[in-house]
Amino acid sequence: MTTNPALSRRSALATAAVAAVGAAGLTAGAAAPAVAAGADAPAQESAKPTVVLVHGAFADASSWRPVTERLQCLGYTVVAPANPLRGLAHDAAQVAAVLATIQGPVVLAGHSYGGAVITQAAASAPGVRALVYIAAFMPDAGEVLGELSGRFPGSQLQPALNPVPVPGPDGSTAIDLYIRAEKLHDVFAQDLPASTTRLLAAGQRPLNATAFTDTATAAAWRTLPSWTLVATQDRGIAPDLQRFQARRAGSRTVEVPSSHLPMLSRPDAVTSLIRSAARSVTG
Repeated sequence: MTTNPALSRRSALATAAVAAVGAAGLTAGAAAPAVAAGADAPAQESAKPTVVLVHGAFADASSWRPVTERLQCLGYTVVAPANPLRGLAHDAAQVAAVLATIQGPVVLAGHSYGGAVITQAAASAPGVRALVYIAAFMPDAGEVLGELSGRFPGSQLQPALNPVPVPGPDGSTAIDLYIRAEKLHDVFAQDLPASTTRLLAAGQRPLNATAFTDTATAAAWRTLPSWTLVATQDRGIAPDLQRFQARRAGSRTVEVPSSHLPMLSRPDAVTSLIRSAARSVTG
């Protein structure tokens, strides 16, 4: 939903423009109740679609664990694939390949940078019937995430990023982005315990900086119904950017007082929104 004189102009732009990317991991004590408070019994929802959960940057599929547990308790089949975090085109193609293996209708959800990935991946996945964005990017075709993220103030992530030169696949030098461990709590997850954010910082996966200079080639929200959760206390992706994107897409929108990681701090609200999208698919 933040410089190093040795960086190339392209990498420096990506690093400076990054306003937000997804991060999360396993939350201590995040076990889900058998059914979320106030939820209907699983038996009352039939012919459920498969729910596919795409994580954001600095994370892996465990960022969705509290939501995955709740959805599984409610009888949903959940798939939480690995998002490679190597660039928008590459990552979208990888997720689209996973979607092609799933039979029946799919509700596709993305957190933060994962929102950009599902926006492009769903355009080539006919089984996807609904999109859910959780504190996420929702680019239009032709937009660049680094530029999109700079349209609204509010992110505190840029100065917290640590760019690390790494060998690229072609032998050239690439740039991987991490969040500085001492900054992750305050800029990304201020409503989670410090003990949890220390674990998140220790286990984060890097995002290749090209993710923020790649151009989005498709916008599935233009043809598919979408649901959006705006995290109103987000210091990663500016809440006003989240609202702008949701209005542009005509999303059914809820606002939740959460940091950039509502899957961990407000998992019941995230689960409820995904169930709303799933009910629209099952009728």
